[in-house]
Amino acid sequence: MSTSAGSKDPFIASLGKIYAGYTGGFAVFVVLLAILEQMGVPDRIIGYLFVVLTIGVYAYIGIISRTAAVAEYYVAGRRVPAIYNGMATGSDWMSAASFIGMAGSLYALGYGGLAFILGWTGGYMLVAILLAPYLRKFGQYTVPDFLGARFGGNVARSLGVIVLITASFVYVVAQIVGVGIITQRFLEVSFLTAVFLGLAGILVCSMLGGMRAVTWTQVAQYIILIIAYLIPAVLMSVKLTGVPVPQIMYGFALERIEGLEQGFRAAGMLPPPGVTGWHTAPFIGPNGAFSWSAAFNFFALVFCLMVGTAALPHILMRYFTTPSVREARQSVAWSLFFIFLLYFTAPAYAAFGKLEIYQTVIGQPIAALPEWIRNWQIVSPYGVPWVNIVDVNTDGIVQWGEFRIHPDVVVLATPEIAGLPYVIAGLVAAGGLAAALSTADGLLLALANALSHDVYYKMIDRNAPTAKRLIISRVLLILVAILAAWTAGNAGADILFLVAWAFSIAAAGLFAALVMGVWYKKTTNAAACWGMAVGYIFTTGYLVWTEFYGLSFVELFGTKEAILAAARQTAALPAADAELKAYAAALVANAGQITDGAMSWFGQLILTTDSVVLRGRTVARLWTLNNISGGIVGVPLSFFTIWLVSKFTTAPSQAMQDFIDDIRIPKGGVRLVDRREAVE
Repeated sequence: MSTSAGSKDPFIASLGKIYAGYTGGFAVFVVLLAILEQMGVPDRIIGYLFVVLTIGVYAYIGIISRTAAVAEYYVAGRRVPAIYNGMATGSDWMSAASFIGMAGSLYALGYGGLAFILGWTGGYMLVAILLAPYLRKFGQYTVPDFLGARFGGNVARSLGVIVLITASFVYVVAQIVGVGIITQRFLEVSFLTAVFLGLAGILVCSMLGGMRAVTWTQVAQYIILIIAYLIPAVLMSVKLTGVPVPQIMYGFALERIEGLEQGFRAAGMLPPPGVTGWHTAPFIGPNGAFSWSAAFNFFALVFCLMVGTAALPHILMRYFTTPSVREARQSVAWSLFFIFLLYFTAPAYAAFGKLEIYQTVIGQPIAALPEWIRNWQIVSPYGVPWVNIVDVNTDGIVQWGEFRIHPDVVVLATPEIAGLPYVIAGLVAAGGLAAALSTADGLLLALANALSHDVYYKMIDRNAPTAKRLIISRVLLILVAILAAWTAGNAGADILFLVAWAFSIAAAGLFAALVMGVWYKKTTNAAACWGMAVGYIFTTGYLVWTEFYGLSFVELFGTKEAILAAARQTAALPAADAELKAYAAALVANAGQITDGAMSWFGQLILTTDSVVLRGRTVARLWTLNNISGGIVGVPLSFFTIWLVSKFTTAPSQAMQDFIDDIRIPKGGVRLVDRREAVE
């Protein structure tokens, strides 16, 4: 559909009025709940109303957007205006990691947490310049569609599906963890129960209407999440500085944090020996004064997040929904603007939250701590409370090193920490839920579409009727969602950790093939397949091996000193597998017989292989490269493999090279259209 045609659509023309009315209705809803709070309605009831009614609205949008048309289900009819696609993309993008995890990461890491903001925003520049307009002009429905058409068949398509499933599944588990955290706290149920309650809200938004339902639901979710994020930050800014612009006023909070930390040190508030994992590093480090290793990991993470952003299939799918190539590019700009509103506020959120904790918790008697601490001392899926205080020196006073708040609950708890009305806490919960649900919807849709469209329709039954295709997609959506919910409820993990894995996997497995497929017309079919396989296998293998089998990794790549250090760490881990601990203890007992690993020469090419204790286990690092930044090696390997193999394999046909030249011109119509879409 052209832009002009889209502008004459009565529904599209009335979108402004629809969402203005929706925003006004939500504002009235929040005011009514604030009045109920003042009238003495219990906090639990207010929390229920926020969670249940907002999910109900999303469900209603999903139900009324149901469709049986292929183009509507897969790409929302290709009639989503740029500004609304920008809002939907912002909502799809600002997941639990952005809404819940980012400010928590800044709280815990300080300057180092800016890697997430730099990487995620910078990635949209790559999307706008390298991929979005050209994939839109290509047409079709999914990223594997492009790979299959560009690189000649089902091998490339299958590899694209494998990477998509791996990255999207890891990503969606993170979103369901976020849904579980919110639902657990505000509905006061177990984490596993909370996960499956949230799952119902996810499914009803996307199952019946596909991309059409997800798009209009995500616009509604963006409105709620941005309101929910900005209002508490503004109120805290007014409370602490008297100025309602937190984005430029949190510098005053940083100055006070620095002064308080200096006071803590002067008072001897340091972590006692043997206590690890506490967030006592200065919140404000020297400006850019990293060690080489820290600087390398900072920029490696920025690189992986940037490239991963440009390769995430559920984000690239959004640019298939615009009426034209031009609007695809415009919608990237709108996406950046809508994302900027939250990202520009996240450091303020972290600073104000940390200052409140320093002023109201550290140094206070444990018996007189505020109520919000008890509210958040519920057990997390990691086996410890979200907020934990260990009175190490038994003096009854909260020392600096005795307090821990999990980064994933910093944003959700901050309204209570700051003493704001409970309705604001409920508002933040509704915003976090909107962020997690919107991204989960997009990811599950990408997963289901890859299986139903790219695997079943494109590779198994090209004559499958539309109704059968959509039924299969919906059934797969439910099955994948249940599996992801079970994984989140039983395994769990830090939200940002899971999300960073997804970005490294997508970056290493897809980015090089997509970019070379558009910008290097002599990229051959075999080269693209080998490049995707090499990048994906290396990066995924590195992530899994170093995270879960750190000791064996160090035994292969480390020196004897590194192996002994890793064995000691593993033997001392309380939660480690008994057989593994016994094996590690045996290594320590026979330290004199340990020799360098068979590949230690490789492990020392740049720096030594070492290990650290993270997330309750021994995590290995090669060249001190943090686990979540594994894509920094996989992406260049993928590019190099594609370039090298292209030199020794048959070049694409002249027709394909002409086709690539054509889609690189950012004007003109769609080049490939699904035959069912053309009929409809």
